[in-house]
Amino acid sequence: MTIHTAASPRLSRAVTVVLAAACGLTVANLYYSQPLLDLIATSFGVSRSAAAVVVTLTQAGYALGLLFVLPLGDLLENRTLASRTLLGTAAALLLAAFSPVFAVFLVVSVLVGVTSVVAQVLVPLATHLAPPEDRGKVVGQVMSGLLLGILLARTVASLVAELWGWRAIYVISAVLMLGLALVLRRVLPLRRPDHPAGYRSLLGSLGGLIRHEPVLRRRALCQATMFGAFSAFWTAIAYQLIAEHGFGQGQIAVFALVGAGGAAAAPIAGRLADRGYGRSASGAALLLAALSFALALAGQRSVVLLATAAVLLDFAVQCHQVLSQHEVYALRADARARLNTVFVSTIFVGGAISSAVTGVLYGAYGWTGVCALGVLLPLLGLGIWAHGLGRTRPAQVRS
Repeated sequence: MTIHTAASPRLSRAVTVVLAAACGLTVANLYYSQPLLDLIATSFGVSRSAAAVVVTLTQAGYALGLLFVLPLGDLLENRTLASRTLLGTAAALLLAAFSPVFAVFLVVSVLVGVTSVVAQVLVPLATHLAPPEDRGKVVGQVMSGLLLGILLARTVASLVAELWGWRAIYVISAVLMLGLALVLRRVLPLRRPDHPAGYRSLLGSLGGLIRHEPVLRRRALCQATMFGAFSAFWTAIAYQLIAEHGFGQGQIAVFALVGAGGAAAAPIAGRLADRGYGRSASGAALLLAALSFALALAGQRSVVLLATAAVLLDFAVQCHQVLSQHEVYALRADARARLNTVFVSTIFVGGAISSAVTGVLYGAYGWTGVCALGVLLPLLGLGIWAHGLGRTRPAQVRS
């Protein structure tokens, strides 16, 4: 495969910052609704459980985008693919902002998820542009931006909702997507993959990657359990803070802000991966995630303990993701977008299922039911991790 890129230097500091910011701003679209579910339910006159479906459908839409849009990163010029997809994101966000009824909002939520896949187009692009010896560090830096987008989205959404209503965040993000499309067009280097066949062949090759890459399967399933736990916590925590502690939107925003400390895991994990500690650190991250939910259950009447659990959970989830991506991207240099398709699609299917189950569990068993799910999922991932120890050799890049 021939890959055409811009002239050296391949990945300047400025481009890295742009990639990190772009990932954060686009992926944030998936999470704006989580702290706003009470307001959305009231606005449309639906139940809390019904409103929680918004999170599920947005993540399901993202999974569809990963499956059908992200593989184009191995076929089309990446800069053009990213900037044009962002125009679709802006349109979907505007439709969400002005949805007249709940059914329309649900449909548009799927479209927001599908088009927000740009974040996952850019992460493999950063890997392609980075020198091999620094790939873990670069992925960690770009993922820091993505993770900050995930973690700060709830805070920003809550603050904007308190000032101007819940719909305003969708208008603001639409404007940001338009501006970001222009910035990416001007700043990113060209990368034109030379895939030998067409789109149908590209999609068909996904099955082969799943069959022939056991590391990909294990990493994807383990991270799916971690993201499921992450989704369970952040889908239900606003309800818990309102019911148990009487929080308003501004207080929820401040609480969500503490979770941003977990983004510090990304560069740390990248350096651990570059030094060969990826597998042992992954097991530790899975165990930490389970323990964080045990703390969240024991400390459910303490905002401080809930905040501590949030930081530990976010740290564990993000650390495991960077470690996983470092190993997965090393499997096939010519198929990084497709590897990312399988990896992240699996993650977000897990997140979507977990969000749906969380709404039911919270309605039936409250915070205790959510925490039980949160402990179980990382322990399941730990079992998958333990089963894979010693079964595979360290990944080497294959072209």
